Parts: sequence; C-alpha cells; structure tokens
Amino acid sequence: MDNTAFEQLYLACEPALKRFVTYKLPSTADADDVLQEVAIAACRNMHSVKNPESFKPWLLKIAANKCNDFYRAMAKRHEIAFDDTVDTVVSMSRYGISDTEMVRDTLDNLADKDKQILFLFYFKQKPQAEIAQLLHIPLGTVKSRLHIAKQNFKQAYPFPPQPTKGENTMKTLPNTMPAYTITPCDKPPFAVKWEEMMGWFIVPKLGETISWAMYDFPARKRTDQCTMQVTGKAMVHGIEGVEISATDHDVPRSFVAQLTDTHCRILAESHSENGVKKFFTFLDVDDFIPNWGFGENNCGNETNLHARGTVTKQGSEYTCRNEKQVMDVVGRFTVQLGDKTYDTICVVDSELYNNGVFSEQYIDQNGKTVLWRRFNRNDWNIKRYNQNHPGGELWSEMFPQNQQITVNGETYVHWYDCITDYVL
Repeated sequence: MDNTAFEQLYLACEPALKRFVTYKLPSTADADDVLQEVAIAACRNMHSVKNPESFKPWLLKIAANKCNDFYRAMAKRHEIAFDDTVDTVVSMSRYGISDTEMVRDTLDNLADKDKQILFLFYFKQKPQAEIAQLLHIPLGTVKSRLHIAKQNFKQAYPFPPQPTKGENTMKTLPNTMPAYTITPCDKPPFAVKWEEMMGWFIVPKLGETISWAMYDFPARKRTDQCTMQVTGKAMVHGIEGVEISATDHDVPRSFVAQLTDTHCRILAESHSENGVKKFFTFLDVDDFIPNWGFGENNCGNETNLHARGTVTKQGSEYTCRNEKQVMDVVGRFTVQLGDKTYDTICVVDSELYNNGVFSEQYIDQNGKTVLWRRFNRNDWNIKRYNQNHPGGELWSEMFPQNQQITVNGETYVHWYDCITDYVL
C-alpha cells in the first residue's frame, strides 16, 4: 500500500478510530496521546495491509493493543478502583457487625477460587496489584476473578439486597395525561446525578426496568407506551455496557448502553426491518450517529447536572447565550402531577439532540424524570405533518390551543409530553 492510499483510508476511518479510543480511555488527553501512537504504528506497518477492505479492522486492532498498553502502564503506577454494591455486604454484612458470622458462612460455601480472592481483598485488605503477585496471575485476571466472586457472593448471601428506588415494576400508564402544574421556586436549582439514557428514561444498570408513555396535545391522549428492561451485560467493540430490551410503537428493539462517571451513552442499537435484524454501533458513522448518537463523538449526555448560566428563562421566553444548540439547567420548579408534588430542576435541550426541537425535562433530586415536554420550532418538518392538518402552514396554525414559547426570539409550539411509571 502506498502513502496516498494509506492516507485516504486512514482519513475515512479516523472518526470511528477516535470514538473507539475515546470510549476506551479515561480522558480526552489520554485518548489524544494514544491516537498519536496508533497513527505512528499504522504508518510504520502500512505495507502489511494487502486488502483495503481489511484496513479498518486492522487499524482498530492496533488501537485496541495501544489502549491495553495504556492500562498496563497505569496499573504499574497505581491501583485502578473497582467498585461494586456488594462491597459493604462482604465487609461487614447488610445488617451490621453482628452478622459477620453469616458472611463467613457464605464465603465457606463458595468455590475455593472465589473464597480465596475475596478473603485476600476484604479480610486481608490486600491491594489488587499485590494479590496478582501473591497468586502469580495478571492484574486483569485478578479484577475479573474479583468481579465474578462478588457476583457469586451476592447470589449466595442469605439476605439479598433490597430494591433501590431506581428499580421499578412495570405499570400501565393512564390513557389520558394527568393534569399538572409547573410553578417556579425561589430556591436555587440543585445539582443532581442524572443517569438516565437520553430520550429513553431508563438508567443503564443491571436490574433496571421502566415503562413510559407519550401524550399528544391538546387531546392529552396516550399515543404510545414503551417498556424497557436491562437484560444483562454486553460488550460492543471491546467496550462494556448493558443490553436493554425495548418495545416502542409495538416494534421490539434493543440497545447497548454504557454509564461512566460523567456520561451516559448508547453504544449500539438493533431492530428488525422486513424480517431482517439490523445492527448499528457507535463505529457506524453515517447510520448510527444521526439516530442514536449524542454529543461530540457520541460522548453521551452528561450525568452531573448543574446550572451553567448558558440558558435563561423569563416566563415563556428562553435566551440561549453564545450558541442556540445547548443543554442547561434553567431553574427550580415545583411540579404538581395528579395528586403528587415533586421538587425538580428544569433541564432544557435547545436543538442539541434534534434540530428544530426544544425540550423541557423536569428532574427530581433522585435523578429521575418527572415530566418531559417537547416543543417544535414553528416551521419544523412542516411538510410532513401538515398533511393531516389542511390549511396549517405552521405548527402554531395547526395547534393554536397549544402553549407557545420563544427561544432567542423564534416561536416553538408544544407538541407532546412523556411521563414514566416512576410517577405512578
């Protein structure tokens, strides 16, 4: 392969390569360093590629090796944290120090391999790197064994953990949207950890389920209900996440999503068309990013929410500073939904996820969506939708009864709302 052919192929694969490495590494700076190493290694070995069709897998293999080298070097410098909800259970049991004997009995019933690594890690308090030396196994194997042992302990322990607030039982949502009011609060907006998958309301963690519904206005009638459930762990191109089954518009589909300390993002989506099951991943630039990606290089939605001051709200008027496409917290509001009251912050998305679409998302201090409201720019996709509303050239003409807001002086019209079974 000559230099010109190599350069063309490399540039074509560069967006996918950048996403792959960025997902693998803890920071953008680390990713930039590794990408430079990948480029150098690929350039040095370009003559080993005989078939242009194999260039992308070849390049990603180099990237995977360089990422592994990065983590090997990190492991030598310091221990990588490995958190799990079972930690406190193994350490002293869920019911306090008096049940330590029960913990030890549970350990005795585990396989020797599980018993050994849990004993060294919890009772002897050995760091993972030292365990690797004691057992003469790689650090990665220690992490893998420890993870499996924790899961086996959780299954064997006689007091299974209680469901968390995020674990919901599927419920049927009402046919008509409950009445609600939204009242501004004088208190400053709170910061919150928001781990829901953008646009789908489910938290990508094992054990999570959710049901949510869409209600058109002004009729307030339910037009669709989606049920979702995390079914297990999954891996896409070496990136670990969880698989989520979903039935939306009576169409079954599945996602793989990943939750990090800072972002929640979709790694893959699959659904069937004409009897053929199709798969799209974060490396499929043209097919995946426009439909399922969010943020730069599909970094995902931020999970640590706080007000930044990039969007302000005055009544029904919104002002986006610097740029129109932005997401921010615009204030604190009391939402009265049916007979329940919620203390929330309002997170607005101004055309960041979908051009011409503005949304209000009211999130409580548990990081759960209480109410989601969609507004369309007055001329958004009008040719497609005004066919069912003769004479309506704008959304404000098609739905004159619906609420209108302005964003940087442009008119947006309320279209539909979503609620989840969290509020039932």
